[in-house]
Amino acid sequence: MRLSRYFLPVLKETPSEAQIVSHRLMLRAGMIKQASAGIYSWLPLGFKVLRKLENIVHEEQMRAGHIPMLMPTLQSADLWRESGRYDDYGEEMLRIRDRQGRDMLYGPTNEELITDIFRAHVGSYKDLPLTLYHIQWKFRDEIRPRFGVMRGREFLMKDGYNFDVSKEAALHAYNRHLVTYLRTYERMGLQAIPMRADSGPIGGDDTHEFLVLADTGESEVFYDSEITDLKFGDRKVDFDSVEECQAVLDEFTSRYARTDETHDPAIFEQIPEERRRVARGIEVGQIFYFGTKYSEAMGATVQTPDGKSVPVHMGSHGIGVSRLVGAIIEASHDDKGIIWPEGVTPFHVGIVNLKQGDAEADAACEALYQSVTALGLDPLYDDRNERAGGKFATMDLIGLPWRITVGPRGLKNGVVELTCRRTGVSEELPPEQAVEKLAQIYAPFRGTMVG
Repeated sequence: MRLSRYFLPVLKETPSEAQIVSHRLMLRAGMIKQASAGIYSWLPLGFKVLRKLENIVHEEQMRAGHIPMLMPTLQSADLWRESGRYDDYGEEMLRIRDRQGRDMLYGPTNEELITDIFRAHVGSYKDLPLTLYHIQWKFRDEIRPRFGVMRGREFLMKDGYNFDVSKEAALHAYNRHLVTYLRTYERMGLQAIPMRADSGPIGGDDTHEFLVLADTGESEVFYDSEITDLKFGDRKVDFDSVEECQAVLDEFTSRYARTDETHDPAIFEQIPEERRRVARGIEVGQIFYFGTKYSEAMGATVQTPDGKSVPVHMGSHGIGVSRLVGAIIEASHDDKGIIWPEGVTPFHVGIVNLKQGDAEADAACEALYQSVTALGLDPLYDDRNERAGGKFATMDLIGLPWRITVGPRGLKNGVVELTCRRTGVSEELPPEQAVEKLAQIYAPFRGTMVG
């Protein structure tokens, strides 16, 4: 993409309504525009990042054998009355009535709808285990929407639902989801710590939230510092293996890590003082096992081998995809702007032409653009007739992890400048070597190249 043809409405001034870093930078970098309180239009740059995250989520869900689908945003109130949650959910649920006078709602979550789909089509234990998921827009009518996409009313969410014949099988699905989430967040350049949490209106006794540590987090968290040394890395896990998935859960949840809702000071004080940490965290996902809460209420049963009809055991698993964009910025920025991790950057490299209109500089930038594109990478070429300082400021603000700077002086010596956004370190290289280095840098991220 050439910046002269792209829609990137960057702002020089910080909007007064933006209270936290991610909200300020997303508005300034032209990623979003508020449509109404807590509801945003995703402009091209923001939309590219959103799609990158969505692709990673899809890849990791399907790697685990989970099956994608799509449910509607509007749901019948009758299903929620069956489960008993229609009146209990509270004013966060946007209730509406269609022209036929039927009570409807804009879905804040999908336990009822997926249970209705299941009971209509599955009746035998032979069809289990089954995990279905989708990535869909949700709406919760927050009383005070704030912090941009971090606490908005409309948000993009991956929600998955497992159906199993027994509690043991459902807990394996729970463990499997924990593994997929660890992989997902690390691919996004995040460390998301699984913490024992409260189930809230979803229900159930077994639940973990995944929190990214950040000063602006809405939750107070208490944890053993040893947990921040754990990395999932590129290890291979057999998702059908109960033992392997259980071992990962044990490894990542055996140390103390809890939100303020489930914090136990007595247990926390047993941790050596030098390892006790109190911080703020941003919730980016949650997994639940809630047994037969919905299947019993809604008649979602299967026949067992001995002919008995039993309610299925269920769990649900959510990742806040749009919320993740803000969380990544909160965890990765400086005073100049965003710093995207390589796995989720909207463009892989920015190409800055210091002297637009100079024949040699223009030709070198064009050749670089074509070479980078031929690698399967997505460059953003700043071909505007602007001063160099403005071009650098834009690149720093939007946070591309790498920049190639091309100018007449360097070209006389046969070099361009390759700069790392995170460290600020630059090196002069011949153009072909700069392209080769980019190929090496992005080799581990081949799955997230396009988006």
